[in-house]
Amino acid sequence: KGLKGGIALCGQSVPIGCNLLFAAEGIENFTFGIEICEDLWAAIPPSSRLALSGAAIIANTSASNELATKNEYRTSLVANQSARCICGYVYSSAGIGESTQDMVFSGHSLICENGSLLIEGDRFSLDSSLIMADIDTELLVNDRRKNTSFSEGSSFDPEIISFGMYERNKDDLERFIRPQPFVPGDEALHTGLRHAGDDRELNSRCSDIFNIQAAGLVKRISHTKAKSLVIGISGGLDSTLALLVAVKACDYLDMGRKSVIGVTMPGFGTTDRTYNNAISLMGALGVTIREIPIAKATTQHFSDIGHDPDVHDVTYENSQARERTQILMDLANKENGLVVGTGDLSELALGWATYNGDHMSMYGVNSGVPKTLVRMLIKWTVRFGSLDSITTKILKDILDTPVSPELLPPDENDNINQKTEDIVGPYELHDFFLYYVVRCGFTPAKIYFLAKNAFSGVYDETTILKWLKNFYRRFFAQQFKRSCLPDGPKVGTISLSPRGDWRMPSDASARLWLEELEKLK
Repeated sequence: KGLKGGIALCGQSVPIGCNLLFAAEGIENFTFGIEICEDLWAAIPPSSRLALSGAAIIANTSASNELATKNEYRTSLVANQSARCICGYVYSSAGIGESTQDMVFSGHSLICENGSLLIEGDRFSLDSSLIMADIDTELLVNDRRKNTSFSEGSSFDPEIISFGMYERNKDDLERFIRPQPFVPGDEALHTGLRHAGDDRELNSRCSDIFNIQAAGLVKRISHTKAKSLVIGISGGLDSTLALLVAVKACDYLDMGRKSVIGVTMPGFGTTDRTYNNAISLMGALGVTIREIPIAKATTQHFSDIGHDPDVHDVTYENSQARERTQILMDLANKENGLVVGTGDLSELALGWATYNGDHMSMYGVNSGVPKTLVRMLIKWTVRFGSLDSITTKILKDILDTPVSPELLPPDENDNINQKTEDIVGPYELHDFFLYYVVRCGFTPAKIYFLAKNAFSGVYDETTILKWLKNFYRRFFAQQFKRSCLPDGPKVGTISLSPRGDWRMPSDASARLWLEELEKLK
């Protein structure tokens, strides 16, 4: 109905041309366009105009002959076009049953999504073959909205052809959902399909991230003409990564590692394990070591404000965090230095930081790095950092230490008595939620569905739903802390800086999201 023109075929008007869009009735975001073979090789392929006109998927039926290495070029071309158009691209070429008078065909088939190859068929197969993959059209549409260089609409006048299609709900997926979307090499890690290129990719990606952190700090040191870097060292993951970055920055500037002043500030919850690791790591890296206990000053503060030190509430905990921050800030003034922040992106998302305590610094090198990636960067340092055996041993023990702010007294065996993941939930779940909430803009129901697939056999549905609700509650309630963050480098696709990618009012309501979650089973 309503076709603008075409050719007469069997008594019907059949549309033919490069301006046709096919839209599924009743299925949101499922609109596709078609181009043929060498259309893709054109300076401005029809798929570019079709995508700008609303096509989320492009299909290409081709007769592309095989030449040595041509398949590599073809794969790169299809993947690149899917990235330029922010679309899914389904490509299928003629098979070996075609005439071989002057050319040979291989039946090359590909499905790509926004620059990523989802699946590739076997070439030169004697049998017919079928490849399948899940293309997330909602993700593509959301990415287009956020991409300022993608502008829908053009002088291109598409002809939209509607077709009927039933909607099928699936409990499983053809595509692999990465449990740790921020971590390089995550797919190979969980599928077991490692190959030689995985180590190179891991090394390259982690090296880039680490160098971005260090380069940002180098620029800040140079700009402020700071003579030292002051860091609170707890013996935990975040302060360890910040210390490694600070050492790298000083090495780059030829400042000497003694310019880094690592400060351990044992308090009521400090255990021997974290204290010894903090001291040992600073010694192994050759930085200046300062030890400033906070128990006496904090006890005096409790007396000043009339707080009972036997009441281990939020005042008890936050007073210690703010005492430590005061020490670092004043020491930085004394030493003409910068306080290097240690808090990570996951903590910012959950608000797991004391306002104007560990929440504050003069430059937060980890502010763009989620907890799962912090752990991977330290593992990468152990593996590729050419460290001596002593430093390697210390870092491995830090990796094995439970994540904790250590603001409550240890148990009778001097073990950590306050484990963060017991309180706020597993960081691998929260990082997964963070990625799909902020990066992809998905609804709670869809994130829950993806999480069930990604963590099947690891967490049950009740556990996933419990922590997803907790994520939304904390994410909305804690925005006021993110509204006044210190500067820090963006290292990936997500930043929660109010001066960068993230715009959110501090008093935004989570009601609509939580109501949707309450309907889930």
